[in-house]
Amino acid sequence: MAGNHLILDGRSLSSDQVTSLARREALALVDPKARRRVREAREIAERAIERRPVYGYSTGVGANRTTAVPDSDVNTFGMRLLRSHSGGIGPIAPDEETRAMLVVRLNQLLNGGTAINAAVIDRIAEALTSGHLPTVHSLGAIGTGDLSALAELGLTLAGELPWRGGPGPAPEPVTLTRWDALPLMSSNALTIGQAALAITDLKLLLDGVPLVAGLTLTALQGSLEPFAEYVHAQRPYPGAQLLAARMRELMAPAAWVPQLVQDPFGLRCLPQVHGTALDAWSSLDQVLTVEINAAAENPLVNVDAADYHHHGGFHLARLALALDQFRLGLLGTAELSTTRLGILVEPAFTGLPPFLADGENGSSGVMITEYAAQSALAELRGAAQPVMLGHAVISRGVEEHASFASTGARRLLESVGYFRLVLACELVAAVRALRMRGLVPAGDGELRAFFDQATELLDSSVADRQLTTDVETAARLLSTP
Repeated sequence: MAGNHLILDGRSLSSDQVTSLARREALALVDPKARRRVREAREIAERAIERRPVYGYSTGVGANRTTAVPDSDVNTFGMRLLRSHSGGIGPIAPDEETRAMLVVRLNQLLNGGTAINAAVIDRIAEALTSGHLPTVHSLGAIGTGDLSALAELGLTLAGELPWRGGPGPAPEPVTLTRWDALPLMSSNALTIGQAALAITDLKLLLDGVPLVAGLTLTALQGSLEPFAEYVHAQRPYPGAQLLAARMRELMAPAAWVPQLVQDPFGLRCLPQVHGTALDAWSSLDQVLTVEINAAAENPLVNVDAADYHHHGGFHLARLALALDQFRLGLLGTAELSTTRLGILVEPAFTGLPPFLADGENGSSGVMITEYAAQSALAELRGAAQPVMLGHAVISRGVEEHASFASTGARRLLESVGYFRLVLACELVAAVRALRMRGLVPAGDGELRAFFDQATELLDSSVADRQLTTDVETAARLLSTP
């Protein structure tokens, strides 16, 4: 990192850095050593192709892999390949997702696994700096390469499709040949970029879960025993230990006698359930770090051996599984939040009127937030369906398996907003319960500061009224670093 610039070297970029670049919180610089690596790979590739057929350079692709490309067509083959693969459909990918795709693809190319022209590197970097974007359709990938989206990028780089956005002149067209077309498309950059955006936002929300749960625990005067270090030393899952330690830190000043011998699962099983989501997040982050910095193009240039490798490194089975696992873990955490909301509206646990109402006969209080939270939870449940259950046989039977990681990444992006709303519903109820019981978090630490922020922003009235604004306000608070 240099000032507000991030140096891309093809080997050290993280998910949160992809997000910073995609949201233009930082600008990308190309590492000169990495750019030289790209040029060296091209020189090696030009010699290697003279010795044997190389997929996508001297042959067609997919089922056409046995078709030789004659010397007379080598100058037009690259553009024909881009045109034929640019048939994306569906909605246009949002700007930050498209920019994340550019960031990931640029960084991957800098790893030096392809024969791509260094001028292509320069144009992508220029577009990221100037704010210009290609128009990319969301649908067209099945987890074995974002072929259509990256073909649309290729045609934009070549000047056949227009750039959009950007305050100044668009990048000048660059000539693309057979050396550039397949290398540019041989990636899952859009899928990876989308997943990076999602886990960056979800990390902030996951970090907010102990704060929200801590307010609920305080409002209910619940037990701290489920978070004891000894308990988790006997079953040492990293996520559960991390969550338990966080709750001990937040609740350290608390000195009440618990109201119950043991609490409902929403509080008692928080380390086990939310800890699983934390472990799943860590696993996904590790996979994305590999993918963001991977030279996974097929065929892959091996500079040391001065040759190509034909392989299946573009297949996203590992990422698809990590995405499925995390969405399921996220669902579990959200389910516990709705159970805690149910506890907060029950007089047997709070000693307050039903639904935290104002006590007037028939008042509904925060009852509707249960409906709203369950509605958002239903969306999360739908998004959590494993995409790896899918299957595809395409290209005349030559490509007979797919991970559908691309679908998994989109489903994770969709989950961000719904997960945030579920937590926001609990936060609204927890703050109201604390106010009605005249309680505040003990001490003057982080939990008390979070409570003070929430009480400053949330309406203190307990009269029956529309609660949409309250939930939206709580959601914004949870999205604030």
